Amino acid sequence: MRNRPLRPLRNKRTLHSVARHVRLADQLGKVRVLLADDHRPFLNMLELLLLSTCEVVGLVPDGQALVEAAGRLCPDVILTDISMPVLNGIDASQRLSDSGCTAKIIFLTAHSDMDFVDACLATGASGFVMKSRLASDLLPAVQHALAGRIFVSPGP
Repeated sequence: MRNRPLRPLRNKRTLHSVARHVRLADQLGKVRVLLADDHRPFLNMLELLLLSTCEVVGLVPDGQALVEAAGRLCPDVILTDISMPVLNGIDASQRLSDSGCTAKIIFLTAHSDMDFVDACLATGASGFVMKSRLASDLLPAVQHALAGRIFVSPGP
């Protein structure tokens, strides 16, 4: 798949939501974030969304690369998809938790089934954000995680 340039957000409500959450993110400071997803265009969009408020320390395409990068980069927060090749996000999160990784893990996913929410949180994750609610829920999820609280996007 060829990478295409991102289209600007045109929906006024989405623009206002993103702007409000960017202001909210000023409270976060520069948090070190590691991103994991097997869809490169999504990773690029996510990196652009976070650049003004976070230091993106790495982008990885699968769960195994996530485990390896987390050990090297020591991020504050890990944003990961569930469905990835080599090692899925849930298993990667469990391995990180078992290894003593202190990064706050937030899942970004299209899966809305409560079984997925339960499986993710059982690994010690701090958040579960629906990709469809990224603009409104991402920064609050990071803020909750850094404060030691759990964040789960409302259902679809």
